[in-house]
Amino acid sequence: MKKPSLALLVSVLTASIPQMNVQAADVDAGRAAFETCRGCHSIPAYSNAYPTYYVPKIGGQRADYVASALKAYREKNRPHGTMKANTYDLSDQTIENIAAYIESAPGKETKSPAGGDPAAGKKLAQSCLSCHAESKDAQSNVPRLAGQYGNYLVKAMKDYQSGKRNNSIMQSMLQGLSGDDLENISAYFASLKGLTTTD
Repeated sequence: MKKPSLALLVSVLTASIPQMNVQAADVDAGRAAFETCRGCHSIPAYSNAYPTYYVPKIGGQRADYVASALKAYREKNRPHGTMKANTYDLSDQTIENIAAYIESAPGKETKSPAGGDPAAGKKLAQSCLSCHAESKDAQSNVPRLAGQYGNYLVKAMKDYQSGKRNNSIMQSMLQGLSGDDLENISAYFASLKGLTTTD
């Protein structure tokens, strides 16, 4: 029996691989699409109306994480009315473009006020750093936390504890931590250099 040719094998394998509909991300298109986001995300220490916490810094955030977060808002899997309203009609391509722009966006270093004790938070955050460290080999779908506003981090951690944000790993990591623990962890990450306010 004649063996199949290499060309035939390659064509069969190629046909069996799901084709991606999303093209390579376009940073310039992402910059243009981001204009509607600037009203909240480009103002230092801009506060959410209720509950009161600062709108997160996103300049320099990892693109894969940004894309997954935007898709979660679009699919109503993350709780935030304004973000749901701003993402409901975004295509996958537009989301990828915005995410690419955010990761590469020029930004302003701004202070990240936080309650809590950064030194105590550093001790508590050691287990967090296995995923959230500022290393070049960090997983691309895990968010950067360094430099983030403290009260936003506290809000996010409480949402994981309550189940508003559904992530079994985060829920397990935060189980049993007190409000003071969350304040201290957030103060540690807020004290680090990292995320910026987008220009």
